[in-house]
Amino acid sequence: MFARTERLILRPSWPEDAEPLAKALSDPAIARTLLDAPTAIDPSGTREWIGEPRDPRLPDFLAFMRTRGAPRLVGGAGISRREDGKLELRYWIERSHWGLGYATEATRAVMRIARATGLMGVRAGHLLDNPASARVLRKIGFSPTGRIEPRLNPALASDVAVVEFEYDGRTQDSRDTDEPAREIYSDKLFAWA
Repeated sequence: MFARTERLILRPSWPEDAEPLAKALSDPAIARTLLDAPTAIDPSGTREWIGEPRDPRLPDFLAFMRTRGAPRLVGGAGISRREDGKLELRYWIERSHWGLGYATEATRAVMRIARATGLMGVRAGHLLDNPASARVLRKIGFSPTGRIEPRLNPALASDVAVVEFEYDGRTQDSRDTDEPAREIYSDKLFAWA
C-alpha cells in the first residue's frame, strides 16, 4: 500500500531505509514520544516491533518528502492494533521537520485510507507534555476522550501520561472529501490523459 500527498509519499519500509530510520529514531526527542516503535530493522527490511506483530491489512508507512531527487525521510505514520485489540493511529516526524505540517499531512492520508478500507474506532494518544501532537489530532478529526492513561514508553523504560483521543469515522476532517482514493493516489505534478 502506498499513498501520495501534496508534499509526501508514504510507503512501507524497504531494506535501504534501515540506516536513515535508525538514525531518526535514535534522536532522544523522538524516542521519548514513541509508544510503539520499531526496535530494529534487519538487512532484509523486516521490522521487529515492540508488542504484537503487525497486521499487513493495516496502513503502516514511512513518510518521505517528495523532491526532484531522491525522497528524504521525514517520519512515519500508521495504524496498529494495541494489546487490547483496539486500533491506534501512531506517527512521528524527524525533529528538523517539526512545525511544518508533515504530521498533519501524513496522518490525514492514513485516516483517509482507514475510512476507505472500513477501519472504525481508531484511537490515538499523545504525551501530556506534547500539545503540538494534540493539535495534529484535532486537525484530522480526533476528539479527546477526557482520559489520561499511563502507558509504557520503551525508550524511557517507564510509564508516561498519555492523553487519549478517539476517531469514530463519522467525524471527517474539514479538508476531506468523499473521494479518498482519488485524493490519495492523484499526483498534481502529472496531468493524466
